[in-house]
Amino acid sequence: MQVKALIAALLFSLLPSASHATNLMYMPFETVLSNALRAGRLDGSVKFYLAGNGPSANLHMLRANVVSDWPTNASNKSDFDACEWAVQSTLIELQDEAKRVGANAVTNIVSYYDQHARKDLNTYECRAGVFVARVALRGDLVRLP
Repeated sequence: MQVKALIAALLFSLLPSASHATNLMYMPFETVLSNALRAGRLDGSVKFYLAGNGPSANLHMLRANVVSDWPTNASNKSDFDACEWAVQSTLIELQDEAKRVGANAVTNIVSYYDQHARKDLNTYECRAGVFVARVALRGDLVRLP
């Protein structure tokens, strides 16, 4: 009986896990940002700018390359809904960290899945699976005038 269990465990370990976030999606950033503000999940005290958008002058850098990597439950959610929830959780974490250091904006935001930066003017990267959706973002915490 132990041999059968060992063989079964070995076979399952060779198969890709259903819990891994496997579907690569590029989602609209401004839409999810607006939804989070409208729902009150973000309070509006911190502005968010993807790399290539937003201010580049007259800003005071407080912390560079801050990473928020947030996996979230994707069970019983569409990939879109799971990705939106994951990025909102990531933005909430960045907002809290920005406020903690006295920043009022997060600039130069890039997708940072598995420490690979992906810059896009309009979208963020999300990986969604059966049980988990994951979004990783990297940005700079700054103080704008």
